[in-house]
Amino acid sequence: MAGQSDEDERRLLLRREMKLHNVKLAGTARVAGVVEARDYAIFQNHGYMGLYGGLTAHDIRDRKKLGASQDILDHMGSTELAANLFRATQAEEKLRRDRVKGTEQAFRTHHEVGAKVRQTIRELGGTMPENLPTAESIKKVESRKRKALRHRPENE
Repeated sequence: MAGQSDEDERRLLLRREMKLHNVKLAGTARVAGVVEARDYAIFQNHGYMGLYGGLTAHDIRDRKKLGASQDILDHMGSTELAANLFRATQAEEKLRRDRVKGTEQAFRTHHEVGAKVRQTIRELGGTMPENLPTAESIKKVESRKRKALRHRPENE
């Protein structure tokens, strides 16, 4: 079970990083002019559409057989989370570096970054993110880890 444990640890780490970088990305997008919540959702979709070959967050949720309230990031394995983390960090950097202004330009930039990450995955012979399996909820992984810590003998 060490393999699964290693994957769980990678997922937990990457999911935490994804949360941090999504906050940074949101702040940088706000500076670029993506202010309204609706526009931010569109902005996020543009990144997903670039990375997932045109699929929106809704499409990805459907493909993973997730409910409307389930966060797709919580059901990604480490490889998929890492691709999304790279997309988010690079989009944030590019928005800032290029001093992007305006929602349409921000949308376009996020889509282009996602598409470049997708192109890199293709060139490396990797599995496209939409074809990666749906992972167990990260919340279940966190719960299992907390229970294991509570039941661990004191002298370990």
